[in-house]
Amino acid sequence: MSSPTAESTSPHEPAPSFSAPVHFGGRRSQPGPTFFRVLNSEIIKFRSLLSTLILLASTAVVMVGFGALSAWGTGQFTDAATRDPQAGGRMAAQGGDLAVSAPTSGIAFAQLILGSLGVLLMSSEFTTGMARSTFAAVPKRLPAFAAKLVVVMVTSFAVTAVSIWVAGMVAVPILDNYGLKLDLGSSQSAKLLLVNSIYVAAVAAIGMALGTLLRNSAGGIMSLVGIFFVAPIAFQLIPGDFFKEARKYLPGNTVDPVAAAQHVPDTLEAWQAGLVLGAWVVIPVLLAAVLLKRRDV
Repeated sequence: MSSPTAESTSPHEPAPSFSAPVHFGGRRSQPGPTFFRVLNSEIIKFRSLLSTLILLASTAVVMVGFGALSAWGTGQFTDAATRDPQAGGRMAAQGGDLAVSAPTSGIAFAQLILGSLGVLLMSSEFTTGMARSTFAAVPKRLPAFAAKLVVVMVTSFAVTAVSIWVAGMVAVPILDNYGLKLDLGSSQSAKLLLVNSIYVAAVAAIGMALGTLLRNSAGGIMSLVGIFFVAPIAFQLIPGDFFKEARKYLPGNTVDPVAAAQHVPDTLEAWQAGLVLGAWVVIPVLLAAVLLKRRDV
């Protein structure tokens, strides 16, 4: 009578190690914090914060609200222009189709909210001490930085694009009451949606870079406000050709040349504005990544 045999491991064979790569269905799973694992962790962290959800909801509400308000104001302005020759002249001086820009009228506020979100996403890691845990889990640091950057830029782009589209849907019936037409499917509307969404995502990346460099929420947000709101006003008020020319290269003045249907006088060409905005994103992000790698937590 034979008994079942069991395979035994030779004493000369090494014991299996849990740190070694594991094979699943022919695919090799690498141990440790891979980029996609870090990215998934950052997504979970991002969506689990109530403050983040409030900021995203506030962005959508502000964008839709200003879209409706702008549509009403455009209708009132157009209605007044039909009765007042001076108002008609001011409307002609505006140029272009005023109705098509109604859905994007809240971009200035969206960039402030989502730019501040970018600052907080990184600065809060240092103010709360969470950076020690984050970089203990991801010692190389750069994967965590890149994952946060991807999360904030993709989220900012998506929220802005959806908000512009909803604002357009709200603006259409308001404009119809004044005999104005807004075609959300036109090439110019699609261009405005795409360019402004990319722009706000770029602002969020700049904000995150500032939060990494300064490691302080208040300082990062104030720096963001200074770059996008204070500097354009200061450069406009200070006389001189230098400040008039330098104002074109501020990041907040790069979106209009790219989104315009035709080149606007005294502004950069569309490709030049795109390069300037790209430089405003790439340089601070690279500097933040280098200093994040070198500094102590």
